Amino acid sequence: MNYTVTKNKPVLVFLYLFLEKFYMSHRPERKGKDCLNCGTNVQGKFCHICGQENVEPKETFFGMATHFFSDITHFDGKFFTTLKDLAILPGFLSAEYMRGRRMSYLNPVRMYLFTSAVFFLIFFTINDPKDAFKITEGNEPMSFGARDSVVQLIEKKLKKDPGNDNLIKQLSLLTDTTIEVTPLDLLPFADDFILIGTIGREYKSKREYDSLQNDLPPGKRDGWFTGLWNKKAIYLNEKFKYNQVLSLEKISDSLLHRLPYLLFVSLPFFAFILKLLYIRRREQFYYADHAIFSVHHYIISFILLLFVFLWNKMSQVTGWGAWGVLMFVTVLAWPVYLYLAMKRFYGQGHGKTVVKFLLLNITGYFLLVILMLFFLLFSFFQL
Repeated sequence: MNYTVTKNKPVLVFLYLFLEKFYMSHRPERKGKDCLNCGTNVQGKFCHICGQENVEPKETFFGMATHFFSDITHFDGKFFTTLKDLAILPGFLSAEYMRGRRMSYLNPVRMYLFTSAVFFLIFFTINDPKDAFKITEGNEPMSFGARDSVVQLIEKKLKKDPGNDNLIKQLSLLTDTTIEVTPLDLLPFADDFILIGTIGREYKSKREYDSLQNDLPPGKRDGWFTGLWNKKAIYLNEKFKYNQVLSLEKISDSLLHRLPYLLFVSLPFFAFILKLLYIRRREQFYYADHAIFSVHHYIISFILLLFVFLWNKMSQVTGWGAWGVLMFVTVLAWPVYLYLAMKRFYGQGHGKTVVKFLLLNITGYFLLVILMLFFLLFSFFQL
């Protein structure tokens, strides 16, 4: 048993040794020599194929608690060792994994799943998804910025339709700075209200849309995707009573909850970009090596973002400007860390690393935009 994982924790070591001596080492060994896990003929107390201990399968509650304690201390030690080396030695863990030195560290995929789970748990705890992309509630006053934006859009619309009474009434309400205006105040003039559902508005129902499409010549009918889009827009207008504000919030909320999946899907693409950037070294670095580097990069990104959230919350609570400085330093640490990790792991000079670092960030940005659009469309059609 490897006790180095609990060094500097003498109480845990003593308790673990005590439990092992008075329970684990005294569990009765099976008379049968066939491994219950894999069926191999066991020579000794442990199976040389799968490593399972050849003891009686019946276990007491005390035994289950002992194994639970063992797993926790084992995970605890590996996790903090991995976290320490990951934080202070960019690219080191990826290189160690590629060299085959893996037993002292937590598996990268397990580390990713753990840190991403913690990250999104904290993220959704401190950030209400409804507030992340919220425009305004129907009964809440519109901000001056929102009012100015709507005013500009109405003025543009009035140039095309200067005699529209509904638009004029909306403009009169929005430009009166002595009163607070909510979207509900504008509902009496909703036929032309700029923030109330405009997509698919010209159709009252899917049946009407299909009927009008069938009356058109085949060459002028909407394509497959346009038809699908318009039908979905008609459905959303009916569902949310033409309140585009509410429908946008629902779509944004759905997209936000799919963010973990988006990041997970982006991982193999990120690794593929690295493979292309280092294609001339394909004999030295396989795709799996780039994937491990990507996983470690995502893990440190989750950790840095957690610190950004922490500094932001502290800034909101205390109002101290020092937290803003810490946020800036933490955000700046992300590209610096990635550059140093690429330099150490791939072992190239500063010039080549800088060029590939820039290309990686540019292509990575476009990758995230494309995936975001895909997931946005998916969220739209899933409502």
